[in-house]
Amino acid sequence: MKKTLGAPLFLGLAGLQLLAVLAIVFSSYITSEGVLMFHARNLLRNVGLNTMEHSRGFLKPAHDAAELAVRLAQNRIVASDDPDRLEQLLFQQLQLTTQASGMYFGAADGSFVFVMRDPGTELFRTKFITYDDSGNRETRLIWRTEDFNPVREVKDPTDTYDPRNRSWFTGASETGGMTWADPYIFFSSRQPGITLAAPVFSEADSVGGVIGVDIEIDEISDFLMRLKIGRSGRAVIINRNGDVIAGQAPDLLKTTAADGSLRFVKIDEFGDPIARQAFAPLFAGGTGDVTEEVTTTFTHDGRRFVALAMPILSEALPWTIGVYAPEDDFIAEIKQNRLINIWIAVAVAAVTGGIGLALANSIHRPVRAFAVRSALINQGEVDPDEPAPRTYRELEAVNDALMTQIAARRRAEREYGLTFEMSSRGMAQIEPGTGRFIRVNNRLCDITGYDAGQLTSKTLSELVLPSDRNALPRDEAMAESDFSTNQELRLRRADGVVIWVRLNAIMIRDGSGAALHAVMTLEDVTLAHEKESEIVELNREMTLLARDNTMGQLAAGLAHELNQPLAVIAQNAGTALYMLQKQPGVAPELVEAMFEVEGQALRAGEIINALRGLIHNDGSASAPFALGPLLDQVQRLVQHEAGEAGVRLIAQDAAGIEVRAHRVQIAQVLVNLLTNAIEAFAQADPATLPLPNDRQVRITLAGGAGQLTLGVVDNGPGVGQGVQLFTQFETTKPDGLGLGLSICRSIVRANGGKLWHEPVPDGGAAFYLTLPLAEAAGTDGDDAETTKESPE
Repeated sequence: MKKTLGAPLFLGLAGLQLLAVLAIVFSSYITSEGVLMFHARNLLRNVGLNTMEHSRGFLKPAHDAAELAVRLAQNRIVASDDPDRLEQLLFQQLQLTTQASGMYFGAADGSFVFVMRDPGTELFRTKFITYDDSGNRETRLIWRTEDFNPVREVKDPTDTYDPRNRSWFTGASETGGMTWADPYIFFSSRQPGITLAAPVFSEADSVGGVIGVDIEIDEISDFLMRLKIGRSGRAVIINRNGDVIAGQAPDLLKTTAADGSLRFVKIDEFGDPIARQAFAPLFAGGTGDVTEEVTTTFTHDGRRFVALAMPILSEALPWTIGVYAPEDDFIAEIKQNRLINIWIAVAVAAVTGGIGLALANSIHRPVRAFAVRSALINQGEVDPDEPAPRTYRELEAVNDALMTQIAARRRAEREYGLTFEMSSRGMAQIEPGTGRFIRVNNRLCDITGYDAGQLTSKTLSELVLPSDRNALPRDEAMAESDFSTNQELRLRRADGVVIWVRLNAIMIRDGSGAALHAVMTLEDVTLAHEKESEIVELNREMTLLARDNTMGQLAAGLAHELNQPLAVIAQNAGTALYMLQKQPGVAPELVEAMFEVEGQALRAGEIINALRGLIHNDGSASAPFALGPLLDQVQRLVQHEAGEAGVRLIAQDAAGIEVRAHRVQIAQVLVNLLTNAIEAFAQADPATLPLPNDRQVRITLAGGAGQLTLGVVDNGPGVGQGVQLFTQFETTKPDGLGLGLSICRSIVRANGGKLWHEPVPDGGAAFYLTLPLAEAAGTDGDDAETTKESPE
């Protein structure tokens, strides 16, 4: 999208003003916000520390009272086996320790003394469990005033309480020191509490009993309720097992268990959703040991909160203190102040923007005039040589460069246009997305027979014959392909005539890689194809002449083979005639017949001798020659037949190889072998042959011991069972004479080599012949046959 210079100037001037003011506003906000959040975290930390110290101070008197009672009992100042004196000690300690709701002593023999504040009254209640010498158990309950005066006493024979089975007794006995039980809900008072237990050792260093102190910890929740954390912050205390044991909403701490008893709620089921979101992840596994301060920020119902989790009080009291508060409690005023400053910045930017607009218009006026003139020059309405209006010095340099580029572009376009129109080849520009011709020259119109208007409504694939379209990319996929091609195709002209053309094409892309158009050149090569067909036909005729020559050689062999039997026939006929003449009474017809036999045999011999004279060898001797050119010539001679049969000829590279032989004779042998292989493909059932693209005849080369082994191997139907290939008049062709291979073997032998056949395991036939290498001249032919052995 094109943009004008005026808008950036205006936006730049006004925007810089706005950004400068906003930068000041936001930097002030971020700095002050960071400071306030730092103080907020310190406030939360102080709340946590105060809560921690208050909890320790609340529990310390109970701890000291239990420790004092243990020492008194340990030092026998108060005998632990004297229930009355022990009751007085526990009564006094309970009066001094207001945090404790009850103190008790359980002995190792099962006796028990329990002094507690009676719920709902101002009295104290003592429970005695004692055993006499006979082991009889007695349970007594005594209510006393705060002056230790008894009010009422009853016995409870149904009581089965045994302190030795309680967790506080076993825990203190096993650890040998003071232990704090996990907080729980006291059954009598239904208030949250905790138990402190300490062992009392006997003179034998064994546990003689355990002193316990029950402490109601609802006072800690009362303390938290009196704390002010921002405007709406909250604090909770969470036990290591995830129980919420104190908080600013005491009614949310308790819930009913499955057995009907009361228990603490877990943090993940706490009724305060904000506290649940802030601290439940710390106790995801059911337990949580917070060893260091954890500060988090989170969003709940669209409001931002900051939370702090303090480490546990001690190993004995594994409690975590959690405090949270909304961020707005600390930075709401600064956010409001920031909004006011932003509106002030916008107003300042608007005022300065109006001034900047006028300034931008003044600056932009010469630039706008320059842009208008450049557009008119580009459209050809203004001569670029006309004097330019006065403008900035920088734009004058740009104007000079622009005029130079415009002149260069016009020159390039003119040269390209002349080249395009006057090219001796057909040229066209093709649209990438559709394959449609955009621009064509006259030569392309001459080649195709269409005028320019008709061609621009067609695509390239519409002109190409359907069988040749696979060589081109699809019209819709042309933009994604390189479309770089150089190949020959067949086109159908407007008059219906099919012509051969050579197509060259390349895709033109812009700097970003997007396809602009394809440039195509087209050359009519129909005449060249016709000449090539004539050459192929001439090669075929040469092949026929060569075959005639081969047949002459075959006839010579036939004459040689027939001379001897004809001579025997003539001799035997003469002998029989002589014997018949000596015998009387022989029929004249028989004698006449024998005369006829003898005459015809002599006449046949004369005909054969005349034939031998016609095709007699020219007597030229063998000589060294390069094998490579010979193989090329042989392939060309049979290329036409191979193409008609769909057979590919593959020859091993024979560069630098020379053999000593009669060149023409070896050529006749190779032509015969190749022709036999190609005709075997043509005469066989196509269903038994490889696909046309896989049919091949290979010429192989192998050297060794002064010899070259040359093979003609095909993957055709092969040689049938029982066929004697090198026997005269034995043939596999319906119209064959059975003399070709026999004469070929004779020619190869005459040149110092051997010719034989080997079956191909995967199908086909292989014929091998050996020839002496040129550098091994003088080597006897029989010694050279070492590469492959003939099954003669």
